[in-house]
Formats: sequence, structure tokens, C-alpha cells
Amino acid sequence: MIGTFDELIAAAKKGNRKRLAVPVCAQSDLDLIDKASIAGMIHPVYIGDPQQIEGALAKSGIGKMNLEIVEARDGAAAIDTAVSLVKEKRADILMQGSADRNEFLAAILDQEKGILKKKFASYVSVIQLFKSNKLILVTDTFINSCPGLAEKQCILENAIELAAVLGIDAPKVSVLAAIEQVNPGIPSTLDAAILSKMSDRKQFGKAIVEGPLDIDCSLSHVAAERKGLKSVVTGNVDIYIVPEVDTGYLLAEMLVFFGNMRTAGIITGTECPVLIDLPFVSYENRFVEIALARVATGNGG
Repeated sequence: MIGTFDELIAAAKKGNRKRLAVPVCAQSDLDLIDKASIAGMIHPVYIGDPQQIEGALAKSGIGKMNLEIVEARDGAAAIDTAVSLVKEKRADILMQGSADRNEFLAAILDQEKGILKKKFASYVSVIQLFKSNKLILVTDTFINSCPGLAEKQCILENAIELAAVLGIDAPKVSVLAAIEQVNPGIPSTLDAAILSKMSDRKQFGKAIVEGPLDIDCSLSHVAAERKGLKSVVTGNVDIYIVPEVDTGYLLAEMLVFFGNMRTAGIITGTECPVLIDLPFVSYENRFVEIALARVATGNGG
């Protein structure tokens, strides 16, 4: 099981390189991608104006031996080309780069022309804990504003798939809510209870889903038992499912900016791992995101 970001980076250096496509690449992206290329993780595919890209590469001192340039007339065309490369199996990882985030997301999440593998995509934040060699997953922290039960089921399934990539074969899942009791007046508790019952009936494979749980019951089995809850999930959570994006995004920001915790993340539920630039992911951890995406593609190809 991969328990730290250093172990994740080491795992990403094994196996074949994967093709990473990036439209409208900024200078900082060039350095980051070059670092990942030198580490043996990826084969870069830059999309845009060839002269501009070659000029930027020259300024960075990056050679052109182990990369590919695909021409596109403008930012919108570069995004469309990147999506096409994924559909044609000519790219294994998609990175936002300096492309407009809204245009980029609209293209990849389009139900007809995008690269959705399932009905819903979701963003999974992977966070390294301080006191143990363990990575936890928190989702959805960016994509789905107010997910209903069907969306939460897909969000959960996406997270379980990513957990498996990290070597977590039977993840323990906490479906978060404001309280640990089912209350018809609080819809998130009803969704959590249904997902928990689905887990009891093995609809999520080996995953063990518990909910609704509040934060203290999730973090401490002592707190949970004090409230009358007994579960193997409490105090040992691998995946946290948040009620909606306000909770998820703010939780991720607080863990980083207040808690000084390291986080990386990818969009899941798409035909390939997708990387976007979010303010709570540092430059250092954007390199970890490339490693995460590389590991998520598997070792084939």
C-alpha cells in the first residue's frame, strides 16, 4: 500500500512512460512537466502554437528530444485537440496547463463530446497524514456542487477505484454529515444511510461504508462509542465523502492552509486522469499530482 507522497512518486517512476497532453502550457508548467519527464513518468505532448512552444522551451533550456508538439490555432482549439487525443488513445493523462479552467472543464465534462467514462466525474483530494504513513481521500472537493444520491454513489465509486490504485483493497469510507444520526430534515444523513445500507449488501465490493458520521466519530472510535456507534470505520477512515462542494472545498483548504497538510488531487470518472490547477495545491504537490495520475493509469501501454 502506498502510504506517503514519496512512495507515490517512487511508484510513478516504475513501468512505461505515459503520454501527458497539455493545452496552452505556461512557463511553470513546462518546468514541472520536464521534471516529471526526466523522472521517467511521462512523455509530454504540448498543444498550441509550435513557434511559441519552442520559444518557451528554449527559454527554459528544455530539449525537444523526448516530447511532441501538436499544432492548435488558439486556446479553445488546443483544448478540443487535447480531448481528441484522449479519445484517440494518443494521450493517457490530461493536464489543464494555463488553459481557461471553465472552458477546459466544460470540454472534458461534456456529456456527448467530452471524456466522461461514467455519468459523473468527481475530484478526489489525496492528503498525507502527519502521524502515520497513510494517505486519505476526500471527495468531492471541486466538481459537483450539490450532488444527489445518484451522484454520491458515483463519487464514492470513483474514490474506491482510486483507492485501489493506491493499494487500499478494502477501503473504509465515512459518509460525512452534520450529525451521526439519521434525520429526515437533513438530506445528507439520508443519503449517507442509504449508501451505508448499499455497502452492507456488497454493492461497493470490499469497501466498508459507514454513515452518517460527523467528523469526531470519523476520527475517533472513542468518540463514536461514546455516542453509541460501533464500527470498524471510525478512527480508521480511508475515504471521506463530503455532503456537497462547499464542505469539500473548504475542508481541503483548511487542511492545507490551517493544518499545513500536503494535498494532491485528480479528476476521476473520466477516460483518463485529469489534472487541474487549484489554489490549495502547491507547486511542489502539483508534481505529486502528475505522479498520482501516472500511477492511476496503470503499468500497461
